Amino acid sequence: MNIRALISAVFRKEVLAMDAYKVANAQGFIKLDAMENPYNWPEEIKNQWLEHFKEVQLNRYPDPEAIKLVKTLRELNHLPEQFEILLGNGSDEIIQLLLMALPEGSTVLAPAPGFVMYKQISDCLGLNYIGVPVLAEGFDLDLPAMLEAIQEHQPLLLFLAYPNNPTSNLFSLDAMHAIIKAAPGIVVVDEAYGPFANTSFIDQLNQYDNLLIMRTVSKLGLAGLRLGYLMGLTAIIEQLNKIRLPYNINCLTQITADFALANSELFNRQTKIICEQRTYVFNELNKINGIVAYPSAANFILFRVPSNKATDIFLSIKSQGVLIKNMTTQGGLLTDCLRVTIGKPDENLAFLNALRTSLAELSV
Repeated sequence: MNIRALISAVFRKEVLAMDAYKVANAQGFIKLDAMENPYNWPEEIKNQWLEHFKEVQLNRYPDPEAIKLVKTLRELNHLPEQFEILLGNGSDEIIQLLLMALPEGSTVLAPAPGFVMYKQISDCLGLNYIGVPVLAEGFDLDLPAMLEAIQEHQPLLLFLAYPNNPTSNLFSLDAMHAIIKAAPGIVVVDEAYGPFANTSFIDQLNQYDNLLIMRTVSKLGLAGLRLGYLMGLTAIIEQLNKIRLPYNINCLTQITADFALANSELFNRQTKIICEQRTYVFNELNKINGIVAYPSAANFILFRVPSNKATDIFLSIKSQGVLIKNMTTQGGLLTDCLRVTIGKPDENLAFLNALRTSLAELSV
């Protein structure tokens, strides 16, 4: 059989039209491209963690409900009993579950630019994804445009990242509330970077039946676990549980996450250091001629470089052993923009020095 004909016959047109999500090879680089916590655990904590693994029965399936971990998350988030938690293999799986649950041809809406997986998965499923551009000045929500899009397209699912990725800012609270009230369907407030913003919509769950809060442990320092969770009214979570695959959270992830969250003070200290370094990097960036860094409530900073120089600067920084993210390829408001994750102090200094060198080499 002709392979092209086979592929054309078997795969959906939406899949054939897509590009795969590619992750850069970071081996040998100072890795500041993926919004990870740069700090590992102290040896004492590692040893305590490993002790927990001795009793794991790898020959058995994990707890399908992850009861112990869910209890820990409930307590950590002070979640009232009328709300439930859905666990996912990373936030990506939760986004996929939400989108899979929608009727065929449904509209999904989010500010643009936003987290790429909202659109990537929507497109894969043949849904009608609408991205509403944020304001060019400060990247805040364009409330009139959002409300007009809601009225016109009647989205059944709406994502609001708080703080937003990749712009790192917190949207206006008044605009957020207006959108949640106007939405005809479910609104997911994605708080992946919430720990660095010291704010949350969790205490607003009582006000809106259509509100769900999505969080992850990845940015805290547990990216390797791939654990995300969704909080909302039990009646909604029950529907999503119908399509969640059984045993989606393996036993090692359950035990590790529960142990780590019991040591939350460690992550709180690391978060504090990252926020302090964020301020330092932001101030240093804005001292560099030709660079405009945007205020951040996350663990990364978006910054603009001289026109048509972003890719050259990105490659120059990479050649000096530092990997950041080139955002200019996404176009629109991200044209001429790069994004850097906040690392350890020495990593941040290496990035800043590499940036200065690249600007000098390119005579910008």
